[in-house]
Amino acid sequence: MTAFGKLVRTTAFRLTLVYLLLFALFAASLLGYFAWNTRRLITEEITQTVNSETSEINEIYGRRGLFGLVRAIEYRALRPGANLYLVTTPTGQAVAGNVGSLAPGVMATRGWTETAYRRIEDGNERDHRALVRVTELENGFRLLIGRDLDERRRLFGIVAKAAQWSILIVVVLGLGGGVFVARRVLRRIDAMTGTAQRIMTGDLSGRLPVGRSGDELDRLAENLNAMLERIEALMAGLKEVSDNIAHDLKTPLTRLRNRAEEALAKSGSEADYRAALERTIEESDGLIRTFNALLMIARAESGQARGNMDDFDAADVAGGIHELYEPLAEDDGMTLKVKADHPTPVHANRELISQALANLVENAIKYGKPAAQPAGTVVSMDSRQITIEARREGDQVLLSVTDRGPGIPEGDRKHAVERFVRLEASRTLPGSGLGLSLASAVATLHGGELRLGDAHPGLVATLVLPARAGAGDRVAPPIPDVPQKVA
Repeated sequence: MTAFGKLVRTTAFRLTLVYLLLFALFAASLLGYFAWNTRRLITEEITQTVNSETSEINEIYGRRGLFGLVRAIEYRALRPGANLYLVTTPTGQAVAGNVGSLAPGVMATRGWTETAYRRIEDGNERDHRALVRVTELENGFRLLIGRDLDERRRLFGIVAKAAQWSILIVVVLGLGGGVFVARRVLRRIDAMTGTAQRIMTGDLSGRLPVGRSGDELDRLAENLNAMLERIEALMAGLKEVSDNIAHDLKTPLTRLRNRAEEALAKSGSEADYRAALERTIEESDGLIRTFNALLMIARAESGQARGNMDDFDAADVAGGIHELYEPLAEDDGMTLKVKADHPTPVHANRELISQALANLVENAIKYGKPAAQPAGTVVSMDSRQITIEARREGDQVLLSVTDRGPGIPEGDRKHAVERFVRLEASRTLPGSGLGLSLASAVATLHGGELRLGDAHPGLVATLVLPARAGAGDRVAPPIPDVPQKVA
């Protein structure tokens, strides 16, 4: 396809042609109306002038008779730009006037007529057209007074020529503008098409060009670039998850197989087989929890959980988690406290919010123990305290968990929320490294974020959620949710 063919097929060029046609029709209609209105005004002026002069000559004829009428007609006919005058006898013979000849029957018809005539100019007769009025005088004489239409014809020709040139200029400028706009749009669309083809071949780093005009194509390119960045991030995350699953789940699966093989190789007692089966079931439960956590993160990141949103008080979730994990914390030598302000209304998925807060509490219990102290050092109870807090700040609701452990260095906090990431201090403890990832995904799903800060000492992990707009009444406390345990 030629460049011109591609240009003609563009929507911008076709729209330009449509607008050009409409504008040309409008311009032609406007000029036509102007010409018609001008013609009407000239005709009205002629009729008023002729009527007035007819009245004057009738008065002269009544006062001075035929002789005075002839003298008045001859005098007026000699004036520059004079009207048309003709007086005839009852038999049709011309008596006075400046009209050489008329179309047959004009003098026999009283009233207004547009007719051809011959006028005596410089001793010669020339063909013209005129608008005339014929009246009958006393004694059967007839009087014709009219006005030549040459002035109206010239004015109409001027308007017609102006209309032709105007429409021609509009068409030329419109086509030129249409070609310019269409070529500009076509170049930008071709650039977008080329980038899209590179992306389809697998190069997700490609981005659509964005100009400086800020027009609709620039806004479209910006939105598509944002979408491509999101897709690239998701693809990179998918690749990372796949690599992490292959790496992190290989060890427990290998251990599970080795234990089963060892149980088969050894001809032990029934108690040995039972112990091997129990270890296998325990290892399998850990794998199931890991896969469930991955599925929950995927649901949160894809937005599938938005359909289960409900209105509730975040303080009730904090109270339910405190009640559920307080015995576990005491068994680990920790103290779990809760501080909640009412109301803290949110519109969210209650199950996911509870799961995310539970993960933060489990991490605090598991990793929030104070650092080892020399023998004989008394450890205060405050250093073993974990605080769950729910409060409202402006248009946000904050659910935080604070411990007094070693915390997370500032440089590692961004890395800590990634899947299967376990920092050096936690590698000796059981877990999969998905707890903070799930909490971050849940916060992002609800339009919030997960913040990791320093508690001096310890770590404060905060779920920042948007407060429910227009909420004033406290939601009645429901039955506490029992979240699934995620390491």
